[in-house]
Amino acid sequence: MASPTQAPRAAPQRSSGTARTVGPGEARPTLIPRPFAVLSAIVGAGVLVALAELFSLLLPGTSAPASPFVAVGGAFIDMVPAAVKDLVISLFGTADKLVLFLCMGAVYALLAAGIGLLGRRSRLLAVLALAGLGLLAALVVITRPGTGLVDAVPTLLGTLGGTAVLHRMLGLARSAAAGSADGGARRAAPGAGTGTALGAARRRFLITAAGTAVLALAVGVPSRLAGSARAAAEAARARFRPPPPAVAATPIPPQAQVRVPGMPSFLTSADDFYRIDTALAVPRVDPTTWSLRITGLVDHELTLTFEQLLAEPMTEAHVTLACVSNSVGGDLVGNATWLGVPIRTLLERAGVQDGADMVLSRSVDGFTASTPLEALTDDRASLLAVAMNGEPLPPEHGYPVRMVVPGLYGYVSATKWVEELKVTRFADDRAYWSDRGWSERGPIKTACRLDVPTQGVAVEAGTVELGGTAWAPHRGIAEVQVQIDDGDWQQADLGASANDDCWRQWSLTWEDALPGEHTVTVRAVDGTGQIQTSQRANPAPDGASGWHTVPLRVR
Repeated sequence: MASPTQAPRAAPQRSSGTARTVGPGEARPTLIPRPFAVLSAIVGAGVLVALAELFSLLLPGTSAPASPFVAVGGAFIDMVPAAVKDLVISLFGTADKLVLFLCMGAVYALLAAGIGLLGRRSRLLAVLALAGLGLLAALVVITRPGTGLVDAVPTLLGTLGGTAVLHRMLGLARSAAAGSADGGARRAAPGAGTGTALGAARRRFLITAAGTAVLALAVGVPSRLAGSARAAAEAARARFRPPPPAVAATPIPPQAQVRVPGMPSFLTSADDFYRIDTALAVPRVDPTTWSLRITGLVDHELTLTFEQLLAEPMTEAHVTLACVSNSVGGDLVGNATWLGVPIRTLLERAGVQDGADMVLSRSVDGFTASTPLEALTDDRASLLAVAMNGEPLPPEHGYPVRMVVPGLYGYVSATKWVEELKVTRFADDRAYWSDRGWSERGPIKTACRLDVPTQGVAVEAGTVELGGTAWAPHRGIAEVQVQIDDGDWQQADLGASANDDCWRQWSLTWEDALPGEHTVTVRAVDGTGQIQTSQRANPAPDGASGWHTVPLRVR
């Protein structure tokens, strides 16, 4: 019998064999509730995809398969047996790709849920699992046809963002779970509070999860839709073969290319052709949905599909384009062979009304340019171009259709991704750059530059070969003159002319170049006999001017 003064001993508790007895004062391990863990992982995985889709559109050099959904979907389609593909098409028809993406989304959500369950006990393990999923998607991307290492960058950036969000969300979820445990203990004790801290922690988690999910949807859905349009445009461009010209360009004389080492090519490749426009991301236009409208002061408004435009007689022309932002001696100028429909034929068909003096062209991204009407109706080769150097227009240069107008700076004439030509008046309409202080008409000024030797490169004493390029589109180049130091102006040897709308290359042999510091100055005379002005002017508001002077060191 126990002594009256002794407390009765507690009966020993049996262990279940799976749980550890928690000692006095020892913190009980916090296990994140399943819904919180799963929601955290789904939000993190959604951010991964949303950022990858966005970066696949914005980063230069990436292609449509840079989207992880496109790449993984393409790989899945390649692995599916033909019989299964036929079954899916027979069941869903043209919605087969939508069904594929919905199924991929469901599988991805299930994988994310599994990652969330891993994160109930270990945040690090969940983060590593999501990172592994992102790396696997990046590997799929770079193994797709036509992709390279740069195409993996969007998925890697998305993975970085998604894992960071997952890490943060699991931390908030654990805090909410810890508050739940503490709140339960307080409620069990006499006089415990009402769990205000618990409610605040849960609200913080849920608000963060909801806000992040909405932001991911706001970024990811438009990016995916734009990515789908991009993929369709790239696929259509890959199938497109430019039609033969009804009017072929005069062959370029072999002598047009000056044979001085280091000289640029007479025809500029699409990769080397300058690109200046207002588009943050290159528009990807599906030619099957594209159309051109001719509106405004016309007798008959016209609408042409891409197929109808291609049915028009095509003209081929060698034309030099220049950007108004080009500085003296700069490289924002290029020469290419363009194929397209003469704009004047379409304007004649629409019937231009009296009083019109301008055509306001509009791009699919809202950019506008004001082109003098006479530049589109005279005998120059003003084109709605569909091809460049014998190939379909690259997306960066306006695919499927852009304007090419000889003699005018691009900001008033070379509208890419064009979808509307509005015949109007300068007094009635303003264009994008006109509203920003640039001149309305933008004729290209005569320019000449020294291409070789390049500035900063020392040359050996004796005979030095000089070479460069001059342009005055729609007027042509008649002469190029070179001055060494303060000496007399010398006539350079001109390469053969392709036409007055093209630039012209030149060369000059500098005999007996002595060691020391020298300057070379170049200027051109256009086809009307006008000598290029020496007056220096900045590009704004109507193009740079002045002679190109280059310091050279002879050793």
